[in-house]
Amino acid sequence: MALTKRQKEFLEFLAGFLEKRGYSPSYEEIAEGLNLASLATVHKHILALEGKHYLKRGFNQSRSLELAPKYYEEMRQHRPPAVEVPLLGRIAAGSPVEAIAGQDSLNFADFAADPGTYALQVRGESMIEDHICDGDYVLVQKSGDARDGDIVVALVDGVETTLKRFYNEDGDRVRLQPANSTMQPIYVPKQSVRIQGKVLAVLRKY
Repeated sequence: MALTKRQKEFLEFLAGFLEKRGYSPSYEEIAEGLNLASLATVHKHILALEGKHYLKRGFNQSRSLELAPKYYEEMRQHRPPAVEVPLLGRIAAGSPVEAIAGQDSLNFADFAADPGTYALQVRGESMIEDHICDGDYVLVQKSGDARDGDIVVALVDGVETTLKRFYNEDGDRVRLQPANSTMQPIYVPKQSVRIQGKVLAVLRKY
């Protein structure tokens, strides 16, 4: 079934919100972002897009909208060809080594080919000792779980997202550990944290 213009706008808004914030918008934020007259109209669009298999949502949960695999598959089909740059060798950051040009290339699809991969711009200095600085971009693989030591995008109490290293702690709680010796770790009950994704790579523009 074809999408209407308004349904395409709805999906584009949701994708942009998820990419920027790391969590789904509320119905009120959708109505405001798309200039919709009422929450009933938002609900109608959600039901229609669910019926067309572009959306998924959790039952009786706020901020539970997710883009379905069908959306990502169609986006991938319309995505421009993957970008490659020549990989000319290796360079030392310590003692000098000889740089030798080769025939290899670096394909950025290695980092971003999965439709569940998205980017976030970093704000703040809580991860500087992991060389993730204010203004950097992180590529994130969408995931609902994490292992100890993973750098994750974590949604805390359903309202605030943060970039930290994840650790399980005793007593059914987790530790969100900054990589900055001047900052304290965040301890929260496990049920208050929702993992949004795991960091794949860091990009920095000079």
